[in-house]
Amino acid sequence: MFISSAFAQAAPAAAGGDMQSSFMSLLPLVLMFVVLYFVMIRPQMKRQKEHRSMIEALAKGDEVATAGGVLGRVTKLGDQYLGVEIAPGVEVQVQRTAVVQVLPKGSIK
Repeated sequence: MFISSAFAQAAPAAAGGDMQSSFMSLLPLVLMFVVLYFVMIRPQMKRQKEHRSMIEALAKGDEVATAGGVLGRVTKLGDQYLGVEIAPGVEVQVQRTAVVQVLPKGSIK
C-alpha cells in the first residue's frame, strides 16, 4: 500500500569506448610534450653541441670573447683553463666554458 516495489536498475553494458576516452584525455599532454621538445629542448641541445665543439677546437692564437665580456688572444691551453692575453703583457686564466665566441682573426687591435 504505502510501500512501492523497488526494482534494481540494470547495470550498464561495458563500453569499449572507455579506453578510447582515456587515450583522448592523454592526447593533449602528449602533444604539448612533443611541441615542447621541438621548440625548446632540441634547439638547446644543438646549441650545447655547437658550443662544446667550439671549445674543443680552440687553439693558440685564437681571439675569443668570454662570458664576462673580456676579449683576448689564447696563449695557453689546458684541460679546464685557458691563458688569455687581454693586453700586452697581461694574461688571465679563464675556464674553457667561459668562452662564448671565437672572433675572426684581427678583431682585437
